[in-house]
Amino acid sequence: MSPAGSPGTRGARPPAAVDRPRRLAWEVLRAVDERGSYANLLLPSLLAGSGLPARDRGFVTELAYGALRAQGTLDGLLDTATSRPVRDIDPPLRDALRLGAYQLLRTRVPARAAVASTVDLVRATSGERPVRFANAVMRRVAARIAESGGDLAQLLGAPRFDADPIGHLAVVNAHPRWIVEVVAEALGDDLDETRAALAADDERPVVHLVARPGRIDRERLLAEAAQEGLAAAPGPYSPFAVRLDGGDPGRLPAVASGLAAVQDEGSQLVALALARTATVGRDGGLTVDLCAGPGGKAALLAGLLTDRSGAGPEAASSSGAALGVGVGASLLALEPRATRAGLVARSLAGEPRAWVVRADGRAAPLPAGSADRVLVDVPCTGLGALRRRPEARWRRIPGDLAALVPLQSALLVAALDLVRPGGVVAYATCSPHPAETVEVVRQVTGQRPDTSVLDARLALPEVDALGSGPFVQFWPHRHGTDAMFMALLRRNQN
Repeated sequence: MSPAGSPGTRGARPPAAVDRPRRLAWEVLRAVDERGSYANLLLPSLLAGSGLPARDRGFVTELAYGALRAQGTLDGLLDTATSRPVRDIDPPLRDALRLGAYQLLRTRVPARAAVASTVDLVRATSGERPVRFANAVMRRVAARIAESGGDLAQLLGAPRFDADPIGHLAVVNAHPRWIVEVVAEALGDDLDETRAALAADDERPVVHLVARPGRIDRERLLAEAAQEGLAAAPGPYSPFAVRLDGGDPGRLPAVASGLAAVQDEGSQLVALALARTATVGRDGGLTVDLCAGPGGKAALLAGLLTDRSGAGPEAASSSGAALGVGVGASLLALEPRATRAGLVARSLAGEPRAWVVRADGRAAPLPAGSADRVLVDVPCTGLGALRRRPEARWRRIPGDLAALVPLQSALLVAALDLVRPGGVVAYATCSPHPAETVEVVRQVTGQRPDTSVLDARLALPEVDALGSGPFVQFWPHRHGTDAMFMALLRRNQN
């Protein structure tokens, strides 16, 4: 059979005219589904070369990120409107249907326009054959949403909250059940706060910037944002944080030149807490970032731990001299993968006493006990950044922990071996999962009588709602940051 719309095809329709925003959103979903791409890395590059006006770029972002975040919910909704399981639908067609269902469920796009645009997208990307099927499915979905008022509990047959609160929250907040269980456990089974934490995962995250100490102060970065017409405000906790309410941070000269960078405020606080925590005994001047890629925390540490002339007043107030870590302190960043090591090197460019070495943190090319401070920001499930990585909630599975937890434990052991007696280790993960946060720390320190757990909250007195300690867990719904976890440990002196 000749393709629809090709010369000589009798009675064929002309090629569908699909608007570019929906086509770009579909391309993002296809890349995530087919190649395992990360939407937060792919989409900005697609938009940068699209030539679309700001309003259309925002619509692409809403469609792509929203459909990825709600994928499980959308598939459940589509399952109620088709006679065959969604998993059996041809993937390109399935992604088009997901985008259509998302428009019907979560946007102000009129139902008629959402259905028609989805049909056009299907015709353009899958040909004429599935068009009638897509049209029928979209019409059924639209009718069900209209009848229920968009009530997910009714649409998807969620269990009653009083009978199965975890199951109910999983359905109405579009998270796999196991992730809801993890969040609830980390929040002490407070179901109201669990609901708030899950809802925060679906909010479009504010962009956080770091004004790198010794390179630019925060006031200048705020002034640049104002000049570019970007709505910006100081971060409430980190003295280097700026939060942008929309807009492209790449427009800022400071970001383009490396004076500032995109970095979640929670990540900034981890580096700041390690730099602030006093060691015991005489420092040798070495800080090690054991798992440095992609380099954001390493760059901030390098600025914090090095006394630099010419720093602005705010940066100078948090410089190495002010923190008591000594003038001329150096940073060694370890990263085993070549691509990520390159990113670290780029982040550290211009730092006079910072170096990058390709090495596995479990076998650091350094003598034992040679570092004053060690940051070990371990590979993890990334459950703390679900709002920034929309596909992750459906990509991760509980079985991922089987490989991650032993690695996390081994890296923490290596960090404790590397730090000198009296030195400090910061263990960090971008996850609230107890198995890779408190349980790793307790398991390792339980076998290390040479180690003391410090109250990490004391290093961050400006941050509220940090719980009972001694660990620190940030939350999107509490702090507006990723759900970063941190423990501070000291190697005991003999």
